Amino acid sequence: MAPASFHHITNTVCVMDASGSLGFSLVERLLQRGYTVHAAVQNHDCELQFGGLSCDKKKLKILYADPFDYKSIIDALRGCCGVFYNFEPPRDQSSYDEFMTEVEVRAAHNVLEACAQTETIDKVVFTSSATAVIWRDDRKSITADFDERHWSDINFCRKFKLWHALSKTLAEKTAWALAMDRGVNMVSVNAGFVMSPDLSIKNPYLKGAAEMYEDGVFVTVGLNFLVDAHICIYEDVSSYGRYLCFNHVVNRHEDAVELASMLTPSAPSHPQRLVLHYWVT
Repeated sequence: MAPASFHHITNTVCVMDASGSLGFSLVERLLQRGYTVHAAVQNHDCELQFGGLSCDKKKLKILYADPFDYKSIIDALRGCCGVFYNFEPPRDQSSYDEFMTEVEVRAAHNVLEACAQTETIDKVVFTSSATAVIWRDDRKSITADFDERHWSDINFCRKFKLWHALSKTLAEKTAWALAMDRGVNMVSVNAGFVMSPDLSIKNPYLKGAAEMYEDGVFVTVGLNFLVDAHICIYEDVSSYGRYLCFNHVVNRHEDAVELASMLTPSAPSHPQRLVLHYWVT
């Protein structure tokens, strides 16, 4: 799925939020492909992480964009043809909880509204999650495989306090509703558990890991694979709708043990139990 075979395009795009692993990797890859990039970050101290990039500095513009400050979003989007949007929780919010749902939904609304008001925007690639697809009360009775037509059930997520799934589901639904109402060309990437350098057992995606594993829907995606997928989807004029993005399914005991060892390298024994029975409080 590497985008190397695609026709090279030179234009200006915005990556928001560019401070996380996915955002930073997108900025780096887009610069390598000749794009001019507006790297939108929530904190001014995030600018330091871009200092080591070997690129034409004229093609990289670092901007401060608070997803709750509409003007700052508009400023970051000015002159851009495309937007890669992924939500990074505020640094003062230590964990995903019910409050985070309101935060993420509001951020998604603000960004899509700003995209609708920016005449130069041709396409928005919205990063969502596989957790916005798989959590349903009837998931064991579904005869066909999960696909882009499925949505996680909001009431089910609330009942079992699956805040990450609830946040991603409501934020994506909000974005889709606004995109369709305002005529924004949007495509979503519903990513599996991202295998990035900052792997942590505290990642909110892992809440319900045991159930995902048992149901055969615990999917992971390599960071580079995910970055390539975003760019392919952006550059392909025929892309539309939702795309489930993963390149591995954790459905064997040895897979679970390997993942658990990566997440808990200092665990003395039975590390898989720490992953498969881990619940974020």
